[in-house]
Amino acid sequence: KRAADLILSVLMLLVCLPLIVITAVLIKLDSKGPVFFSQERVGEKGKIYPVHKFRSMVEDAEKQCGPVWAQCDDDRITRVGKIIRRLRLDEIPQLYNVLRGEMSFVGPRPEREYFVKQLEGLIPYYTIRHKVRPGITGWAQICYGYGASVEDAVEKLNYDLFYIKNMTTLIDFMIVLRTIKIVLFSNGAR
Repeated sequence: KRAADLILSVLMLLVCLPLIVITAVLIKLDSKGPVFFSQERVGEKGKIYPVHKFRSMVEDAEKQCGPVWAQCDDDRITRVGKIIRRLRLDEIPQLYNVLRGEMSFVGPRPEREYFVKQLEGLIPYYTIRHKVRPGITGWAQICYGYGASVEDAVEKLNYDLFYIKNMTTLIDFMIVLRTIKIVLFSNGAR
């Protein structure tokens, strides 16, 4: 799995290079602030690491409200941010996380420590999702979509636990194919 992650991430970074440049320019033209956004997430074995994304929200989006899940029609999302989120282009910089070994292509999506601490106290077995490397995409993402509540986190955990128990190269391949379909038809982004 690690060898496949390394090969695919290098190939995808090379293929996506023109798209990375275009996206970076559009973000700079649309709003002030950095092109990239880094945020600490909880990874494998509970290790904290910075996840990298293209910035899709206004600079310092949580300065006044603190950590919150993104909502439909979130007014913190920029014009370009809406497009890159719908097309999932904001996730491309996570290929760097895959190269570094902090993430895999497929696995449970990493969550912020702020939310993990809350969810661990509310949801039994929540920490099991940290037994594997988090992914850019995962079974929960293709089966359930975006979640922005504790109830959604419970449902997504069910999918994550199923994946962890049954993960194989074939299942990873199927998840990647279904992710491509979702990206092409722009379903479920916030």
